[in-house]
Amino acid sequence: MTKISILGCGWLGFPLAKTLLKKGISINGSTTSENKLSILKDAGINPFLVSVESEGISENIDTFLAKSEILIIDIPPKLRAVDPGSEKKAFVEKIKNLIPFIEKSTVKKVLFVSSTSVYGDDNGLLTEENNPNPETESGKQLLLAENLLLENQNFETTILRFGGLISEDRHPIKFLAGKENIENPDAPVNLIHQIDCIGIIEEIINQSKWNEVFNAVAPFHPTRAEYYTSKAIEMDLALPKFSSQHSDIKKVISSEKIERTLQYKFILEEY
Repeated sequence: MTKISILGCGWLGFPLAKTLLKKGISINGSTTSENKLSILKDAGINPFLVSVESEGISENIDTFLAKSEILIIDIPPKLRAVDPGSEKKAFVEKIKNLIPFIEKSTVKKVLFVSSTSVYGDDNGLLTEENNPNPETESGKQLLLAENLLLENQNFETTILRFGGLISEDRHPIKFLAGKENIENPDAPVNLIHQIDCIGIIEEIINQSKWNEVFNAVAPFHPTRAEYYTSKAIEMDLALPKFSSQHSDIKKVISSEKIERTLQYKFILEEY
C-alpha cells in the first residue's frame, strides 16, 4: 500500500487526505494544533503534531515521514505576521530545515504547493516558461523554496503553482460584497476551485508526473468587475463597487500545460 505524508492538513490538505484515503492510500497528516489530532484520527488519517519553524522542527518529523513514498508540502508562508525588523527569510529557513529530514527518509517524491504570486504583476499570458518575477515577500520566498527543492538530487520534486483559492465556503466575493473603490476592475481573475486543486494533485500522483512545474488556474478569466459583480448577484449579496480608474494589470495565468500533460479538465461550473 502506498503511503503519503501531507505536511499541513488545513483547507486543502485535509480534504485531499480524505480523498486519497478513498483510493486505498495510507495517509500521515500533520497539524500544528493538538485539538485537531482527534479530527484527523476520526477521518482515518494517521495524525502527527509537527511544527516546522525557522529555528528547527519538532521531533515528530521522523515518524511523520517514516515509510512514506511521497511528501506533499502544503504550508503557507504566513509572512504578513513577520515584523519589518525580523528575519525576512523565515519560510525559506523552514524548508531548509525540512530538507535534511526528507533526505534521510524513505520519501523519494515531493509535491510542493506554491502560488502564482511568484510571477508578480507581469502582464500578458504567463506560462511555466516565463521567468518568475515576484514582488511580494511571500512570492519571493516561495520561489526560493521552490528552487531549493527542485535543485535537490536526493528526491524528485514537482511544483504546483495555484491561483486564487476558492470553494463553497471560501469565496472572495464574501469579503468584497458592499465594499467601495475596489482596485483593478479590469484585471483578469486567476482562480482555482478546491475540487480542481485536489483533482490535479491526484493526477500528478496517478501519472507519476515528477520533476515538473505546473500552473494551476481555471481557464476562465473575466475581469474582476465582471466576475465579482455577477457572483454578488448570484449569492444575493451587496454589489461591490469598483474604482473608475482603469488598471494596467492584465496578467493571465495559463494552465495549458496541465491540461495537455495531465489531460485534465477543469470543473468550470463550480466557479
